[in-house]
Amino acid sequence: MGALNIIVTVKQVPDTHNISVDAMKEDGTVNRALLPTIFNPEDLNALEEALKVKDQLGGKITVITMGPPKAIEVLKDSLYRGADEAILISDRKFAGADTLATSYSLKCAIEKLGKYDIIFCGRQAIDGDTAQVGPQIAEKLKINQITNIINVEEVTHESITLRRQTEYGQEIVKSRFPVLITVTAEANEPRFPSVKRVMMFKNITKKETEESYDETYLKIDTDRSKKYITEWSADSIGADSIKIGLAGSPTKVKHIEKVVLTANSKNMQDIPNTEVGICALINELKNEHIFG
Repeated sequence: MGALNIIVTVKQVPDTHNISVDAMKEDGTVNRALLPTIFNPEDLNALEEALKVKDQLGGKITVITMGPPKAIEVLKDSLYRGADEAILISDRKFAGADTLATSYSLKCAIEKLGKYDIIFCGRQAIDGDTAQVGPQIAEKLKINQITNIINVEEVTHESITLRRQTEYGQEIVKSRFPVLITVTAEANEPRFPSVKRVMMFKNITKKETEESYDETYLKIDTDRSKKYITEWSADSIGADSIKIGLAGSPTKVKHIEKVVLTANSKNMQDIPNTEVGICALINELKNEHIFG
């Protein structure tokens, strides 16, 4: 039996809990340059499932992300946690991509990689919550897809059996390879980065080339390892320029409105401790939909 080839798509996303500046540009795209960023949470769950399969059956995990140069941070984090190789697809031509253009770009990168058995994706990204990119990649690659996974029941070198959450309950689905799987936060608890791997990969440096956005390498040299994070441009993956970035994105933001949620403060200390006062308090809580 050959070792499994596993791909994990990940994304660096704005930290929606710590947005302190304008989140959107005038053209309706996210102002990513000024926002704090994190590893998309459910992509960590997808990576964990890939690592669990590798732990059981062996194989190679390649992590792919599309984004600006600073998106390399999620690739480093993936290496720290156990991934074998990583690929950054980065090009100004990718800017402003919606889910359709993003899935096309990732599909091109996956095809450039060649043979694969399983593609793991997070169910959705917190900066869009569309849950569309994974299924769209599978559709473009013309492979099976199983979404909303909450548990891997069984995996062999030929197939995988999964438990998925649906609107009406749960179901168990089996697929032969290749297959794309989207993973939910309920599926697992992601492992922490390995201290040993952090020390191994901490000195990643980018090899400078004369051609910016051409294929370059982020090289890791240690006494015991030699691994690469590869950077591909739009031309490197053979992407059609009319199908990527804003040009390939039919979704357009028509209007942006800032909504500030406020609550009226109430002082309940003035309510008398009587049957009438208690009834008034209960009615107030019901009117506010706090309970009842």
